[in-house]
Amino acid sequence: MTLAWLYCRDDAQRYSFGVGKLSSDEARRIGKAIARIPEFLMPRQGFYPRGSGPRWRADRPYHVALEDRYIREHWDEIYALCKLNSLPFNATGEVIKSDGVWKVYEFAWQMDAILFWGRFEGRWLRGTEFHYPERPENLPVLKPLENWPKFNPRNLR
Repeated sequence: MTLAWLYCRDDAQRYSFGVGKLSSDEARRIGKAIARIPEFLMPRQGFYPRGSGPRWRADRPYHVALEDRYIREHWDEIYALCKLNSLPFNATGEVIKSDGVWKVYEFAWQMDAILFWGRFEGRWLRGTEFHYPERPENLPVLKPLENWPKFNPRNLR
């Protein structure tokens, strides 16, 4: 089954009309990314939906909790990274008090939740308890923020 046709031209520098064409290297990278789409859409083992509950929406089944102190210290960075990488940043309003105070965020797509969980040191939720799945080996990395200052605890005073 053919998913896409990618046209390329390596001799585009010689002709003015070929400037808008892809090089063979660019076409190869795009083709490889298209081929990996099913891999990213398939469910990952160990990262299960939360289940059903009074405050949980069926269209956003994946929940990740972040520690409240971590959110307060890194709010600007979390918000900017989520916006840059098109990750939803939807709080449920649920607060969990277990070894600290945790705020819960909901996701419709499993991969979005996994990327958020992996980057911001979150806890995966399954039912009302924290779940500790193993980090996947081939997890894509989020685009980094450019010229972002390093965290300094002295600036919190």
